[in-house]
Amino acid sequence: MLAALALLALNPVAAAASPAKSKPAAVPAVPVAPPAAPFEPLPPPKIYLFRGAMGPIFSTGMDRLSEKLTKAGFSADVYEFTICRLIGNRAIASYKESPAPIVLIGHSMGGLCSIVISEMAAKENIPISLVVAIDPAHATGDVPLNVERFINIFMSDSVLGGGDVVAVPGYRGHYASYDLKENARVSHINIEKSDDIHRQIIEMVTQLPRIPPQTQADAVPLRYLVPGDTLVELWDSGVRVPVRRGDTLESIAAANRVPLWTLAQSNSLAENAQLTPGQTIIVPRHLTPPEPAAAMAAPPGRR
Repeated sequence: MLAALALLALNPVAAAASPAKSKPAAVPAVPVAPPAAPFEPLPPPKIYLFRGAMGPIFSTGMDRLSEKLTKAGFSADVYEFTICRLIGNRAIASYKESPAPIVLIGHSMGGLCSIVISEMAAKENIPISLVVAIDPAHATGDVPLNVERFINIFMSDSVLGGGDVVAVPGYRGHYASYDLKENARVSHINIEKSDDIHRQIIEMVTQLPRIPPQTQADAVPLRYLVPGDTLVELWDSGVRVPVRRGDTLESIAAANRVPLWTLAQSNSLAENAQLTPGQTIIVPRHLTPPEPAAAMAAPPGRR
């Protein structure tokens, strides 16, 4: 149309004699998003461990975990909870000088200390990559917004610990809570000494620098009452998966390699509940969701 008007303006007679041919409408260009920048692994995390009251006697598991982390190549030091704010200020100053992921691990009052330092860092707009509280004190505060991942391993009937720590309103990070009160072999003074829990914490810390920032909007908090004869598996949050025709909780558990009881608890369903296609089920996950290729893998023996 523009070409016809231009021709008419230049030579009205010729334009009248030779009507303009119609042209197909132009197809708008589709914007192409630039390729995502490759994720650069983060520096190794700096790990701060905190004992509880009378720590050199009752929190020796923190020392053992610190030794294992150091042997694995990490900067991991253990402290008394009584100097919590002093170490918090050091951690903040260290981060400002040379940013690196911060990991806080505490037993009993040391768990409370981990939350205190997280709150201190929040005031400085400093993220905390991971907090692991092990039977923290009842007085432990809520998880602040700057904590990217929080794990609480506790016994709700513990007198010395028993802190059922929750997150502040609006928290969007990864959260998992494990109540071990049904395990008669676990007590406040041995809960932090588990070699299996130590191994899993080291695995998580090893993965942290390699994990790209995840969209936290899809992270579903997990709260479990762990069966008494079950080893703790440290997932860091849940994810919603759609139910397909023919799915059952048992088939979903097998496909995602998780125990059936976790699906029943996180979805408030009976283990034999009928599912509807299109329904969503909360499934626990580790630092990253399972690979699609592993979706039909057989469930492992250790669950």
